[in-house]
Amino acid sequence: MIRILVVDDHGIVRKGLRQVVEEAGDMEVSAEAENAEAGLDLVRTREFDIVILDISMPGRGGLDVLRDLKKEGRALKVIVLSMHPEEQYAIRSLRDGASAYLTKSCPPEELLLAIRTVASGKKYVTPSIAQKLAEYVEIDAQAAPHEKLSNREMQIFLLIGSGKQVSHIAEELHLSVKTVSTYRTRLLEKMGLETNVEVIRYALQRKLVQ
Repeated sequence: MIRILVVDDHGIVRKGLRQVVEEAGDMEVSAEAENAEAGLDLVRTREFDIVILDISMPGRGGLDVLRDLKKEGRALKVIVLSMHPEEQYAIRSLRDGASAYLTKSCPPEELLLAIRTVASGKKYVTPSIAQKLAEYVEIDAQAAPHEKLSNREMQIFLLIGSGKQVSHIAEELHLSVKTVSTYRTRLLEKMGLETNVEVIRYALQRKLVQ
């Protein structure tokens, strides 16, 4: 039986995942957590084979704790299940140690296939992500300005790129306006940009937002 920990701040998502997983018969949701810190606490005290991890959660986001999860359980596999398109976080997630990246719009059958593939010790990569990985190697995406950003800076960059104001971002991420403004200043400096308009233009040109 594949033991799964689901880490997602939305109860309805956790309930839906539990139903899909437990209907499969060869896997079970052994525990749930509504934030990253609670997920880490569970990993430290219990045994799991796979963590299904959301990215966008209040407080520490999923990518911020991805490496911590891997450190806590070396055999632990992480599947990132996100509302964000592959263009935004797939490569970054796999680079940071995830075994698979799926969007929440994927069919249940694909999620189950990913779980079984990852549980067998392999990575699960969709055809579209495989293409992005090839492009990543070919053009050396590390040289792209947005690849210089930390995970939190990237999260705020994408929110600015989608047209959100600092005050709205602070509310969404449960951070202070001052903290978000500090991250904004850092990401602008790293990317050589000066205004939110330039961030939006960059994000649209790179197809990082829609």
